[in-house]
Amino acid sequence: MKKVLLLLCFFASLASLEAQSYAFGLKGGMTAGFQSWNNFDRDPLYSYHTIAFIETAPEGNEFAVFAQAGYHVKGSAIRNRNFFNPINGNITRPPATKFKFNNISLTVGGKQKYDLGVNNKMYYLFGFRGDYTVSTNFSQYESINTALQSLFFPDDAFVRRWNYGATVGGGFEFPLSDYVSALIEFTVNPDFSRQYFQQPIPNVPDPFTGQNRTLQETEIRNTTFEITVGFRFLHEIEYIDEDVDY
Repeated sequence: MKKVLLLLCFFASLASLEAQSYAFGLKGGMTAGFQSWNNFDRDPLYSYHTIAFIETAPEGNEFAVFAQAGYHVKGSAIRNRNFFNPINGNITRPPATKFKFNNISLTVGGKQKYDLGVNNKMYYLFGFRGDYTVSTNFSQYESINTALQSLFFPDDAFVRRWNYGATVGGGFEFPLSDYVSALIEFTVNPDFSRQYFQQPIPNVPDPFTGQNRTLQETEIRNTTFEITVGFRFLHEIEYIDEDVDY
């Protein structure tokens, strides 16, 4: 039902654009991905995103609606961590490890603009987002899991492909001509659903310490912070009243 509602909102937004001026464009930039793992802290994953968008373009600073579709690399990392082996007393620092979820996102929402100086605009936006996970990078850890006969590293079998969340942020528009503007945008994008869920698993060999331990229930949720730059193109529709004489 959530998927159907998102699609209905998306097509309703597109349909509303046929009767008025609208704008469209492309944007992209840097993503800082954070994941809430309930059993182990993770470092940020630095990646990227690209987005195509379309929005209403009312006169002045009236409230506008938008729809956008994008490709976002989300996830987390382990870097600069020391692991103590109580058996031999050694300290191990494994190489940087990244956990990537490659997601397609569809967002619908609203945008409110304000004047900033003579020609520039500033705005805030909010929207509801649906994600589909196209792929992950977990295949590179399959050989380690196989060698250990465990699931110490995440496995695709526990990935939740469909997720939903919100997008909140704001930005600035800088006109380059009457119909083209540059933009810079800042957003935070929390997921409300679980990207990954794995039940507890006992007697799992730890590759960092050499000991067996019980993997706690693994529940992962995504949050990303994105810095985005792009271009906005205005498609203006003018209505002309014509008097017809009979």
